[in-house]
Amino acid sequence: MSLPLYESSIKSLPLLTRGKVRDMYAVDDKHLLIVTTDRLSAFDVILPDPIPDKGAVLNAMANFWFAKLAGVVPNHLTGIAPESVVKGADEMAQVKGRGVVVKRLKPLPVEAVVRGYLIGSGWKDYQQTGAVCGIPLPAGLQQAQKLPEVIFTPATKADAGDHDENISYARMEGIVGAVIAAAVRDISIRLYSQAADYARGRGIIIADTKFEFGLDDAGSVVLIDEVLTADSSRFWPADQYRPGISPPSYDKQYVRDYLETLNWSKTPPAPHLPAEVIARTSQKYREAYERLSGAKLPD
Repeated sequence: MSLPLYESSIKSLPLLTRGKVRDMYAVDDKHLLIVTTDRLSAFDVILPDPIPDKGAVLNAMANFWFAKLAGVVPNHLTGIAPESVVKGADEMAQVKGRGVVVKRLKPLPVEAVVRGYLIGSGWKDYQQTGAVCGIPLPAGLQQAQKLPEVIFTPATKADAGDHDENISYARMEGIVGAVIAAAVRDISIRLYSQAADYARGRGIIIADTKFEFGLDDAGSVVLIDEVLTADSSRFWPADQYRPGISPPSYDKQYVRDYLETLNWSKTPPAPHLPAEVIARTSQKYREAYERLSGAKLPD
C-alpha cells in the first residue's frame, strides 16, 4: 500500500482544475495530464480523509475498461507515459500508476447516466412518482429490482461542492443538440450493456453507471474522464443480491451508508471518517478491481 495522495503537486506543468477526485494539468495545446488522487466525494462533497490506493485502483480500472470497450467508442487515452511529461523523482512518483496523458477535447456539459436496476435516487424518485427522471415504470417494482429494460437518465455536471441535477432527455437535446444527444444515449447504453454482461460473468452486478464524453476537432463523440469505476458505478456482489433490499456494494455506497447515520447536512465541511471505514473502503475498491480485471493492482 502506498502513501495516500490527497492532492497532487506538479510544479512543472500548469494546473488547470482540481475536481472532486482528479487534478488536471496542461501538457501542451493537444494534451492534458490527469492525476487520480485518493480523494473521495460523497453527496457531491469532498471528504477530508484520503482512501489509500483509491486513485491507483480507479486509474487501473478505468484503463481496463477503456481497453475492453474500445470497439464501442473512441476514448481520450494517448498511450503517452505520464512520467515522460513531468520533471523530477517526486513528480514521477505522484503520477506513476495514477496519471494518464489524454487528448484535449471539448467536454460535453452533461453526464450520461445509465440505470439497469432501481436503486439510489432512482428508487426515491420511483417511490414518489412511479417514474425515474420522468420515464414511467411499471407499478409494484421493489428496491434494487432489475428494470424491464435499461434506461438513460442524463444529468448536468456540477462543479465541486455542487450537486448534479437530473434532467430530461429533451433538456439534454437543448443543451448539446439532438444529434449529439442521440449518439451519447446510444453509445452509453451499449457501453453499459456490454460491461454489465462481462461483469456478471465475474460475479458482479453493475446496477448503474455514468459516463462523460467530449468532442474532437471533427465533432465526433469521444469517451473521457473515467469509465465504470467504483466512483462512477454501483457494483454489487451477484451472490448476495436480492430485490427488496439495498445490496452490499463494492463502491462508495458503503461510505454513503455510513454518512447517512450521521447528523450531517450533506454540505461542506464533510465529517472525518473512522479508520475502520477508511480501511474497509480501500479494501472494497481493490477487491472490485481484482474481481473484474482478474489481475492484482500493480505495485
